[in-house]
Amino acid sequence: MKRNWPIIAVTDVARSAGWYIQLLEAQQTHPGETIFDQILDMDGTVLLCLHHWGPSGPRGDHNWPTLLDPTKGDVGNGLLLWFVVDDFDAAWERAQTLESPVQEEPNTDNGTGMRAFVIQDLDGYHVAVNEARPH
Repeated sequence: MKRNWPIIAVTDVARSAGWYIQLLEAQQTHPGETIFDQILDMDGTVLLCLHHWGPSGPRGDHNWPTLLDPTKGDVGNGLLLWFVVDDFDAAWERAQTLESPVQEEPNTDNGTGMRAFVIQDLDGYHVAVNEARPH
């Protein structure tokens, strides 16, 4: 088994966790945490990890270079978070309640041939939500 655990740096872990939980109708592993949290699908699969900007660990000993300083480079440059969901219409409704900038209204994605939309999260990352293919 192989799993990808993407980690993004965020300004406010708890607030960002709430944003992703609402958008994806998900759950989390560390409610109220300020350093790190995981956003999980309802079956327990990790969808995304959130890490506060700056060093972490009990002594600040985790100094991941790409998570240390939000002023170095453009936030999200080279990164697009892409989620495939089986409740596309409901996800679009939830997205609209987040009052986040919409980059692309629901449309037929030319790569997947399925419906997709793109919004920005609280830290400026672009988040694409794509309709799952029917089984």
